[in-house]
Amino acid sequence: MPDPLAQERAHLAASRTALRAMREDVQALDIRDVTANWVNAAVLSAQIDERIKALADLSHTPLFFGRLDYLPTAQEGQTFYIGRRHVHDADGDPMVVDWRAPVSQPFYRASKKDPRDVALRRRFGYTGGELTAYEDEHLSDPAEGERTSRLLQAEIERPRVGPMRDIVATIQPEQDEIVRSGLSGSVCVQGGPGTGKTAVGLHRVAYLLYAHRERLARTGTLVIGPNRSFLHYIEQVLPALGELEVKQATVGDLVAHVEVRGEDDPTAAVVKGDARMAEVLRRAVRSHVTPPTEPLVVVRGSRRWRLPAYELEEIVRELLDRDIRYGAARDALPQRIAHAVLVRMEQAGEAPDDRVQDAVARNPAVKAVVKAVWPAVDPAKLVLRLLSDPDFLAEHAAGLLTEEERKAVLWAKPPRSVRSAKWSAADAVLIDEAADLVERTPSLGHVVLDEAQDLSPMQYRAVGRRCSTGSATVLGDLAQGTTPWATASWAEALAHLGKPDAVVEELTAGFRVPREVIAYASRLLPHMSPGLAPVRSVRESPGSLEIVPCRAEDLPASVVAACRAALRHEGSIGLIAADARVPVLAEALREAGLVWLSPGEETTAESRLTLVPASLAKGLEYDYVVLDEPAAVVDGEPDERTGLRRLYVALTRAVSGLTVLHAAPLPPQLAA
Repeated sequence: MPDPLAQERAHLAASRTALRAMREDVQALDIRDVTANWVNAAVLSAQIDERIKALADLSHTPLFFGRLDYLPTAQEGQTFYIGRRHVHDADGDPMVVDWRAPVSQPFYRASKKDPRDVALRRRFGYTGGELTAYEDEHLSDPAEGERTSRLLQAEIERPRVGPMRDIVATIQPEQDEIVRSGLSGSVCVQGGPGTGKTAVGLHRVAYLLYAHRERLARTGTLVIGPNRSFLHYIEQVLPALGELEVKQATVGDLVAHVEVRGEDDPTAAVVKGDARMAEVLRRAVRSHVTPPTEPLVVVRGSRRWRLPAYELEEIVRELLDRDIRYGAARDALPQRIAHAVLVRMEQAGEAPDDRVQDAVARNPAVKAVVKAVWPAVDPAKLVLRLLSDPDFLAEHAAGLLTEEERKAVLWAKPPRSVRSAKWSAADAVLIDEAADLVERTPSLGHVVLDEAQDLSPMQYRAVGRRCSTGSATVLGDLAQGTTPWATASWAEALAHLGKPDAVVEELTAGFRVPREVIAYASRLLPHMSPGLAPVRSVRESPGSLEIVPCRAEDLPASVVAACRAALRHEGSIGLIAADARVPVLAEALREAGLVWLSPGEETTAESRLTLVPASLAKGLEYDYVVLDEPAAVVDGEPDERTGLRRLYVALTRAVSGLTVLHAAPLPPQLAA
């Protein structure tokens, strides 16, 4: 009887050979005689290069991870291997089916209760890229009960070294529903630590690019993360799924109109991030329009054409009432004036055409009126004036901001110019809002916004402008909001984003954090985010949580010892501490001869320890976490609620084990 494992290995080898042949076929294409000019040749050549990259066989990434055997009554009883990309043989028959194809969906959704015409689902286990095991589920066999896949569990718990990896082999049914939801609607995913919301968002991008390739190729996609370390951590997920062209950015990258060199105090940042500032800016922009008081006289040849001031004012008022963008209205004004002049020409018996109207619109007298009535507005200069001139701010914030709020945002010492100003991150967002009031921001087809709970209303508006005609996937956890302006509710956030009709989905099943660890961290929830359901971890791991009290003078040495103990295990190690304690621990590690990395630096087999300030821990994960002095993490924030949320984030970064060391008493909220 044939050895099933040997047969599967043979299919893997044959599939790799077929993928290599597909790549060689593309490389052998000769386009010299099929393009009309050099432009077409360059475009086609670039597309071929992209296709060659997409067909690369990544040795460390399994070509397929599952198999579906359909019943004879469905799909003609065929067998399909499910993998990260499509592979076909020389005759065009599929050897591996893309996980995003409709025929692959039952791999994630089928169950004993709903087998979806699947007779057998097979999962494969790999070691170092080699196929070493398989596990079968006979979904249509009533004699076989429902059970947890051992290989699925092992894949979830596989040690993490290097950047974030895809979860394409372990997507759960509730995650798959979100991943495969349509492009036309926006989705908001509320998920606690370890529920896979970031991975779901990235896999959703990959799915949408598969299902709507042509449309999104025109309109574009973007993944927005909280910081550079986070983006570096996730940057390999989409390439592993065959998607090489998705751009990644932070909100700061999107609004980089000026160099950010300053920092606001929390009070000023909250006011600047408030949605009321959008109306303040709108009023300030429109205040530049000055109703005309003098008539316009246009000289053409020997004729003089006169428009009275009241008629010019009617044209200006009509444009203001339409509430179109300031720059678009400014561009339309000379044409509107020219049209009014042409009406007078026609009344006088002339027959002017479009060329005459364009000529009138360019007339020096018309240009002078436009410049005086509707002057150009520089967004940065406008915001500079708002934050420097108390009277200008008071005029346009009347009824919106209190006197205390206006004082909070005004510069104590106004800068002389845009270039010399020490702009803050919140100022850059205000400039972006002003820029959009002047000229419309181009919209993308789909935007993924991760760690969204930390955005201010004005930052939501900045992101929303980038997907105003497209859709969005919003990912976050209200319990992990650690900014002074953190999101209070998803309904409010989605309204600011411009997607009030987005569907809110909640992920409550945890796959990353062990049950003992998430239960310990969830003690904080009633004190910082009452009403949020705690994560239900599917992974029980006795001994995964250790609480170690220490004397203050022994704490650094004890932390080093805990790191050494963690390094005896396989996988990545994260030492998380309050930002203020990072220098002390860095020195202790240095004296002990331990090599450590900073967040964003890629872990390797030789360098697996990362020293993580608590402020940068969000979104990251490590096999083992050593947490230094929880009380210092809480005390490092401006208020207790924010401090507890920061601690909640730090406690939930571990995949296999968490060691908490403390000299000060633990926060009372962690008491049983």
